[in-house]
Amino acid sequence: MTSFGYFLSCEEYGPRDLVRQARMAEAAGFERLWISDHFHPWVDAQGQSPFVWSVIGALSEAVSIPVTTAVVCPTVRIHPAIIAQAAATAAVQLEGRFVLGVGSGEALNEHILGDPWPSIGVRLEMLEEAVALIRLLHTGRQVSFHGKHYEVHDARIYTVPDEPIPIYVSGFGPQATELAARIGDGYCTVAPDDEMIRTYRGAGGRGPAQAALKVCWAETEQEGIETAHRTWPNDMMGGQLAQILPRPQDFEAAAATIPLSAAAEQFACGPDPEPHRAAAQAYLDAGVDEVYVQQIGGHHEEFFRLWQEKVLPALR
Repeated sequence: MTSFGYFLSCEEYGPRDLVRQARMAEAAGFERLWISDHFHPWVDAQGQSPFVWSVIGALSEAVSIPVTTAVVCPTVRIHPAIIAQAAATAAVQLEGRFVLGVGSGEALNEHILGDPWPSIGVRLEMLEEAVALIRLLHTGRQVSFHGKHYEVHDARIYTVPDEPIPIYVSGFGPQATELAARIGDGYCTVAPDDEMIRTYRGAGGRGPAQAALKVCWAETEQEGIETAHRTWPNDMMGGQLAQILPRPQDFEAAAATIPLSAAAEQFACGPDPEPHRAAAQAYLDAGVDEVYVQQIGGHHEEFFRLWQEKVLPALR
């Protein structure tokens, strides 16, 4: 049976607000949490970007539901050995209720130290090696690792959970999705893409498929459309732009030609529960195991009330 979680957006909300939303989500009946990891927001209108590992530490004391990173890039900006230590600490803090979601990343976050941004094939090769190294370090043994992309000398993580940390891998195209099936304990995506979920299953993926759903509760549908269009134009961009543009202002320039009608097609907006329910139903129909819903643009009290009273009961 599909479960429903809440997506905590580090691009749009500050750390204390994210913890508040997490408490509200659990109280409203959401069963788990996703949390994004960004150095920059996609566009300045989103306006935030707290350090995800600090927020996860706070979440471990605030809620009792599982947390998945959606997703961490363990290849360029932060070395996989450091991600391994951060994830091990998070799993101990959350008493095993932690999943490390990883992906090949975006130039938006990964270019900041001046590293070159590799091609997709190289990025996936780096991701596969990083996941292998993280798993070695999570054994708690002393590790020396000499890979094509990463070196680790006599490293040992002392604070590790009792059970192995599940590692889920994101994928938006066939190559990355097949990698998720091969090396991941689960699969992360951002749309009800039944073709990619079939690719994941067909390539041997047996773990859960997770996906994100953005909606915008607002007093009117039009207000919601305008808020979503202003705040999340990057969700309406196609091709490789999300992976290769380096700065929020580049996303803003690319978004300048996106019409309001695109937001109306992309997001369920307004106070009527039916568009929200229909948007979620598409994920169920696509075979998604865990759907993570994000409320755009504030109004969280109204959003959680709507989903608790009208949307989740209809879906369940």
